[in-house]
Amino acid sequence: MRRLSTPALRQRWLTAALFGLLSSSASVSAAEIVEERIESDQVAFSIEKIAGGLEHPWSVTFLPDGRFLVSERPGQLSIIEADGGEPRALDGLPEVSQRGQGGLLDIALHPEFGDGEHDWIYFTWSKPDGDNSRSALSRVKWQGDELGDVEHLFEQDRASSPGRHYGSRIAWLPDDTLLMSIGDRGNEPPRAQADDDHAGSTLRLTDTGGVPDDNPFVDEPDTLDEIYTQGNRNIQGLVVRQNGDPWATEHGPRTGDELNRLTAGDNYGWPEVSRGNDYATNEPIGETSKSGMVDPVHVFEGRFAPSGLAEVTSSAFGEWQGQLLAGGLGSEQLVRLALEDNQVAAQEVILDGELGRLRDVRQGPDEAIYLLTDAADGALYRLRPAE
Repeated sequence: MRRLSTPALRQRWLTAALFGLLSSSASVSAAEIVEERIESDQVAFSIEKIAGGLEHPWSVTFLPDGRFLVSERPGQLSIIEADGGEPRALDGLPEVSQRGQGGLLDIALHPEFGDGEHDWIYFTWSKPDGDNSRSALSRVKWQGDELGDVEHLFEQDRASSPGRHYGSRIAWLPDDTLLMSIGDRGNEPPRAQADDDHAGSTLRLTDTGGVPDDNPFVDEPDTLDEIYTQGNRNIQGLVVRQNGDPWATEHGPRTGDELNRLTAGDNYGWPEVSRGNDYATNEPIGETSKSGMVDPVHVFEGRFAPSGLAEVTSSAFGEWQGQLLAGGLGSEQLVRLALEDNQVAAQEVILDGELGRLRDVRQGPDEAIYLLTDAADGALYRLRPAE
């Protein structure tokens, strides 16, 4: 059987998703209009609430029939109908560590999802290990409306506490390998500079959790083969742009949140280099720049607390197409970032507290943009261009 390319599959998903949305007579009326029109510098848009009742949702992905899958941090994967409504929990995932920032985290479909053979849902989670935990990657087979067998693909080399800085975003590269971020785990920042430790890095893995032969450190015996980049404090925004380049947003300490373009083998400095300050003393941490380490493309203003990053690929949003949208937790902001020659040429705060803590930002296959809010009663929202 001919293997479809990722762009071809995306087009197939778009067609199916649009059909699913248009064929539902309730699709327009079920969503609650939150804002009829918000004017930004370049685009006017509306906001609809698709579904509420989500317990600290972390990630959303889109099934080919127009329905949504949402991960919730306590360990629940829920499905939402294309026209919205009450989420329905699915059974079959492993028990997660819920300590601190842990739980069920990112989700993504296999690039060839929909052909039967590759109908896998990939998910990252904090795997319990006694009083400690590890960042882990698994996948579960999608069987219509149910979850099938779970396969455990990868876990970081060392369990630790406390329960924070898991990183845990995943994104597919054009060659169908995946990137996975792992934070420095919050207790020993120098781990992000250790060659024999997965903490504070991004990893590149095959779709079965193996090591690609061309990973940057496979020929270096003292460095773990899975490592793709190092010196990353806690990446919670990750997107592969249409040109194939991966970009990430990561939490600094007290300020110093960064946008970075990820390049295989590069070191992004943490904690030797930082634009943020110590929580207790408010004194700068490390140097602002250092030879052999990559400076951030952009440093967000104040305590942005980034989570969720998307490229606008829809022409429906006009001038936004090709730009990045970054979500913020503590700041409750959605920020537009226009790139030129891999630098930020312009930025704009699109949302500022209207919805709350933004955990995930996604470009949908129906040309809309989707946001998840991080709350005990979190929600899924949709942004559309306003007429």
